[in-house]
Amino acid sequence: MTADARADDATADLVGEHRERADLQVIPPAVARKEAGDGHVGAVAYPYRVYEVEVTVGAPLVGDRTDSYVASVDRSRRLVLRADTFPDVEERTVADALVLPAELSDEQCREKARESAFGWTTRRYALSSAPDIEFPRVTDAYKLFWLVERPDGDVIVDSVRGTEDPLRD
Repeated sequence: MTADARADDATADLVGEHRERADLQVIPPAVARKEAGDGHVGAVAYPYRVYEVEVTVGAPLVGDRTDSYVASVDRSRRLVLRADTFPDVEERTVADALVLPAELSDEQCREKARESAFGWTTRRYALSSAPDIEFPRVTDAYKLFWLVERPDGDVIVDSVRGTEDPLRD
């Protein structure tokens, strides 16, 4: 392996791998790439593992209570977000994409989702014992962000929510 190839591998491990075309399981965008802007629009694919979570809390005298959550684990930034719904996922070919690496293993994702569900539950209920936490559904998917070059400054567009932020140097 040449020094250039080793450097490319090291860069891909840190910031992701640029691909001319990538076949990915994605959360379907609400904002299509061509709607994001004129000119060059690149893509960044963030890896997620999404859990449907059911938490059962034992409650003396009134019976058990069950709550449902959706825990979306951002495998690149190593954080868990609470989602409104479990996403439909579809296979797409994404051109000119920077595919970010997954920094968390499957087991680490599961543990983070469990910890988050426990925290969300303790904010709602006073627990007399540990709740039962189950994951009826799980899926891996990429969330796409559009990198849009504009004359007044480049922006990054969340393809699912439609929000945009200036791209910082």
